[in-house]
Amino acid sequence: MQRTAGIHHITAMVNDAQRNIDFYAGVLGLRLVKKTINFDRPEVYHLYFGNETGEPGTVITFFPWPKQLKGRIGMGQVGVTSYSIPSGSLEFWEERLSTFGVDFRSSIRFSERFVAFSDPDGLELELIERNEGPINNWSFGGIKAENAIKGFAGATLISAQPYKTADVLENVLGLTCIGDEEGFLRFKSDASLGNVIDIKLTPSVRGLMGAGTVHHIAWRAKDEEDLLRWRNLLKEKGYHPTEVRDRNYFKAVYFHEEGGILFEIATDQPGFSVDEPTLDLGKKLMLPTWLETKREELEEILPPIEVRVLEGDKE
Repeated sequence: MQRTAGIHHITAMVNDAQRNIDFYAGVLGLRLVKKTINFDRPEVYHLYFGNETGEPGTVITFFPWPKQLKGRIGMGQVGVTSYSIPSGSLEFWEERLSTFGVDFRSSIRFSERFVAFSDPDGLELELIERNEGPINNWSFGGIKAENAIKGFAGATLISAQPYKTADVLENVLGLTCIGDEEGFLRFKSDASLGNVIDIKLTPSVRGLMGAGTVHHIAWRAKDEEDLLRWRNLLKEKGYHPTEVRDRNYFKAVYFHEEGGILFEIATDQPGFSVDEPTLDLGKKLMLPTWLETKREELEEILPPIEVRVLEGDKE
């Protein structure tokens, strides 16, 4: 049976690019591993944040576009993006969120204590202590490796048909159902990061795409050969996947599952160092070859942005 290792990346919609960088790099300490453009709308940035090298299972990406309307989190979407932090670091993160004026609440699900909060655009996030997964050696601002976000803990899906979504996770993507508790079904993959998916079983409002919502969640394929096997399987199951699309840093296919959530399957290879050295990730605007001739035009259109240490971290 085909089995995905877990989450490859999650892509969301926001309004302001600099505010997005200040929060995910400045407050959360993730590395900006790629500064590029939306291949379908090159006047809009596509920003990628992850661990030191941007490994699958650590990367959240954003389309920051000031003109888009505010969205609404609900059915047919990823409702919550969860991050894994080292065991014993939750108190550090509670203090850090307080320092930067981020409201949070503590809760417990499946016997795990976590901190829940929202980013400036309204995306719902969680920090969960987990022993699994390698330490992230990227240090920024006041965050050292012993407290740094390791990558995704997982995600919570809000489905219009939760049991059909559960069927896709279990019988198409190959995740294992490991329990249910207080209105959630939990599934797990074999990876050490991005490996736990909860499906919310209680009804919700219909989700509306826009700023502050997740556009899609991507699952891991080993390579292009594996991706083609996934595409064939999806066609056999009647899910009508797209053609393989080249995203420079991975190749991907997309499909909607019956609960309304847009799923992607993306290759682990070639990764983010394919067009710039690992030490220089995220420093320069990177363009696909077919847009390189329009670099000057695009750099004039796109707003200036930078990764900067925030006041709360300055001595």
